[in-house]
Amino acid sequence: MSTSRRAAGSLDDAVADLTAVVPAGGSGTRLWPLSRSAAPKFLQDLTGSGRSMLQGTVDRVGRLVGGRVLVVTGRAHAAAVRRQLGGLPEDRLLLEPSPRDSMPAIGWAAAVLERSDPDAVLGSFAADHVIEDEDAFADCVRQAVVAARRGSLVTLGVQPRYPATGFGYVEVGERRPSPGAPDAHRVVSFVEKPDRSVAERYLEGGRHLWNAGIFVVRAGVLLDLLADQHPEMVHLLRLLARDPGRLDEVWGSLPAVAIDRAVAEPAARAGVVEVVPADLGWDDLGDFASLATLLQEHPRHAGVRVLGSPGDVLAQDSTGLVAARGGRTVVTLGVEGVVVVDTPDALLVTSRERCQDVRSVVAALEQLGREDLT
Repeated sequence: MSTSRRAAGSLDDAVADLTAVVPAGGSGTRLWPLSRSAAPKFLQDLTGSGRSMLQGTVDRVGRLVGGRVLVVTGRAHAAAVRRQLGGLPEDRLLLEPSPRDSMPAIGWAAAVLERSDPDAVLGSFAADHVIEDEDAFADCVRQAVVAARRGSLVTLGVQPRYPATGFGYVEVGERRPSPGAPDAHRVVSFVEKPDRSVAERYLEGGRHLWNAGIFVVRAGVLLDLLADQHPEMVHLLRLLARDPGRLDEVWGSLPAVAIDRAVAEPAARAGVVEVVPADLGWDDLGDFASLATLLQEHPRHAGVRVLGSPGDVLAQDSTGLVAARGGRTVVTLGVEGVVVVDTPDALLVTSRERCQDVRSVVAALEQLGREDLT
């Protein structure tokens, strides 16, 4: 049996000091009207697996770390998260009073872990990503843990499959191999979402990987790196770990900032970030175009991917995606690259080329005072 398969199938001493932190936030506005603020994408089954995105993530990391899972989510989603993760102990669930982006969520978890074990390693794994090759995922995480133990902030960089403009990129530097982490490289920089021509150059050049937003690092190291840019934030996070009763008092004072901007980018400039290249079948399900690539084509609907009951869809001479969640029949006739999302209270019709713009619809609805739809 391969090393990676052993890691994926059972607990492994190589990750005995790893705790999986699962930030479960965001409303997934580019997947509206399926994803709403009250029912975000991480609480939904969007691939037909029978498990929500959150459940799938916890299943995947649980094969590596067992019960060493810490979920961070908003209070508004606490009841749904508890229902979906029935075996999760109360002290393994951190509830944010309000959204503050990824750094406060992950930093809070890091402060809690640091208080119990200053050398603890945490891995941050978003609740709404798809990973098809769990063996490869396990092997890359094991390598990342080895690199993290020597003091690095480690990320998994996904091998790009096409010139994506919706993802950030990691620029890869020289190799930093070590026993247990043969594939580790230095990170030169993190790059924001590029335009099409730049993304094509990245794909051709071979020195850039997709930034999957997966980080592995010792809890104390993460907080020390954060303190270089945000010392007051670290003080407040450690205060919360000591005195959780002050959560409502402290939380609003934390800046809303992503971990990439707060820690990863400056740490890369300082030369303390490493990357493990990963070919995982990864996707962040950021829009309906990416969702369509993960759904199987039904024999009755050649060219159209269906989310929901195939019996509720009639597709003729069409290509694209139909999500039939409205309890009625959806018919497409002679349309190419169409996206139809039917729900009980809202219907979206767009094209695959405009999928990234769906978030603007949510903003427009909010301006119209239609929070009931967002």
